[in-house]
Amino acid sequence: MAAILDRLFCNVLLCSGDTIMLIKTRIYNTQKYVKIKEPSLEEFLNSAFLKFSVPPVNGVKVFDETGTEVDAEVFSDIAQQPNTGILTIKFDDDLKETLHSSSQEANSSALSTGSGDDTVILEIVSCNSDDTIILEESDSPPRKRQRADEEAKRVVELALRRPGGDRIIKEYHRTKSLTDSSRRQMVNILVADMTEAHGTAPPRNVREMYARGIVQLFPYLMDPYSKNGYEHFYDGESGSGYLAWRLKTIQRKSASSESRGSSRQLTGGPAARREASFSPEMTLSEEQCKEAMALMRYCTDEATIKQKMKMTFQHRRSMVLDVEKSSDVLTEFPRFKDVKGLIEQDFVLQFGEDVAARFMERWPTTFKQKVIQQCKALPSTSDLDELIHCAEATPDEEEIDDTLTLGWDSDLSSIILLLHLIPPSAQGRRRPGKVSAAQAEKQLVVFKKSGTSIQEHVDAIKCTTQPYLLAVGMKRSTIHEFFIILDKQVIPCKSSSTLGAFDELFKAHFVFGTMYNQMLHNMFTFIQTTIYNIDIGQVQESPRVAEVRARLLH
Repeated sequence: MAAILDRLFCNVLLCSGDTIMLIKTRIYNTQKYVKIKEPSLEEFLNSAFLKFSVPPVNGVKVFDETGTEVDAEVFSDIAQQPNTGILTIKFDDDLKETLHSSSQEANSSALSTGSGDDTVILEIVSCNSDDTIILEESDSPPRKRQRADEEAKRVVELALRRPGGDRIIKEYHRTKSLTDSSRRQMVNILVADMTEAHGTAPPRNVREMYARGIVQLFPYLMDPYSKNGYEHFYDGESGSGYLAWRLKTIQRKSASSESRGSSRQLTGGPAARREASFSPEMTLSEEQCKEAMALMRYCTDEATIKQKMKMTFQHRRSMVLDVEKSSDVLTEFPRFKDVKGLIEQDFVLQFGEDVAARFMERWPTTFKQKVIQQCKALPSTSDLDELIHCAEATPDEEEIDDTLTLGWDSDLSSIILLLHLIPPSAQGRRRPGKVSAAQAEKQLVVFKKSGTSIQEHVDAIKCTTQPYLLAVGMKRSTIHEFFIILDKQVIPCKSSSTLGAFDELFKAHFVFGTMYNQMLHNMFTFIQTTIYNIDIGQVQESPRVAEVRARLLH
C-alpha cells in the first residue's frame, strides 16, 4: 500500500468560479485529474485512492513548509490560499519505505523531499501550470510489481478503446461489476488486441499481463480467494480461464494450435487425504474396533452409539480413503441409516466445529440475498423467474400464494438459484452434453409426497448415484422430512429445514469420500471453497466459480 502511495505526486489546480476542484495527480508515468467538490483532506485522499484503484491506508499526515501539520480541520483554508507553497505528506513509521528521489527544478519553484525518506510532496500551482514531479524509481520487488501492475492496466485501457470498450468501462463505473454479456465482450476485445500484437499463441507472460490488467482496471472483478486475484481470467499453472478459452476457440478456427501446458497437481476435495481436526486420546486396536462396531449394531442407546462412532472415527476414515473398502462403509457402520446426526459428528471430527457451522451462519446473512440479486440480471426464463419469486417470499406469503405453494421454500429456492448463477459445465460431446440448471436441479433434490414408499423410490434406481436429497412432504414448500440417498442407501437427515438438510448433504460427500455429481460440481465447489473455506487453492475451479465469488464478496 505504502509502496504505491510513496510515489503519489500531486499538482493541485485551483480553478475559481466552479464548485468542482480539479487536482492533477501523477503516479509514475500516469497522470489523471481527480475531482473533489470541496477542498477537504479526506475527500481528496479518498478521491485519489479511488481514481487510481489504491486501497485507502491510515497513518497519512500533511505538513506545510514550516513543518506545521495541516489537519482536516484547517485543510480547506490552507489549500485555497494562493501562497500555500509546498505541502508534504508523511507516513507513520510502520508505513515507511526507503524513497530515492531526485530534485527537479519546476517552473515556479524548487522542490525537495525534505529531511525524511518517507515523504510525498504536493505543490499548489496556478491553473496554467504544466509542472511535473519525476521520481527516480527503485528496483525493489514491490516497485517492480507495482510497475508491472501499472503497465498491465495501461495495456487493457488502450485495448478497450476499441469499439464497445467504452460501454464496458461505463457499466463498471456505474455498477462496480460487469454482466455476463459485457464480460464476454471485454474478453473478446482483449483477446483480439492480444492476438493482433502477439499472434494466436501469445506467450504465458502476455496472457497473464492482460489478466492482471483487467483486475487492476476493474478491482471489483478480483477474486479474493485466488493467489493473484485474476486466475479466473487466466491461470498460467493450468492454462485455464476466460482469456485462455477464447484463445483456444480462435486457435481451433485457425490452422495453428498451441501445445497443452502441464497442469498443476490439485489434491483437494471430498476424497482428499487430510489431517483430521480430532485427535483421539487412545488409538483402538483392530480387535477393539471390531468390538465397538459389534456393540453398535444392536445398541439402542443413542449416546452410546455416538460415543462408539467417535472412537472408531480413525478406522472409518481409513476405510473411506481405501478404494477397495470405501463402498463398504455403510455396511460396516449401518447406524448411519437410523441414528440422525452421525454425518454432522464425523464432519466436525474431520474439520472442527468452526468450519462445520460456516454454511448455516453465512448463507442466510451474507450470500442468499446477493445470489438472488445476481440472478435477476440473468436472461429471464420461466424456471428462473419462479425460483426468484419463491426465494424472495416470506413464510406468510408462502401460505396464501398458490404459485409459492407449488415451488420450493425460500431457502431451497435460493440454493437452486446458485445452479443458475453457476451453471453445470458442458459434459462433453457425448450425452448428456450441455445440461441446463433445471436438469441439474433433479440431481440435487427430488420431491416425494407424504405417504409415498421411500423403498419403492430406492428400488427404482437403476445405477449407482452420487448423494442427493429426497424431500418428503405434502408440497414442495412444506417439507416434513429429508433423506440423503447414496448408492441406493437411505440416510435420514437430522434437520427438517431445507438449509440444514442441504448442509448435511454437502457434508456427506466428505464423510463418505464420494465425489460431487458432475452436473453439480461447479456449485458444490463454490460452496466448498467460498463458504466453508475448505481446500482453497487445492481444487480445480471453473472461471465462473471465481467470477461469481468476486461479485458476491465485493
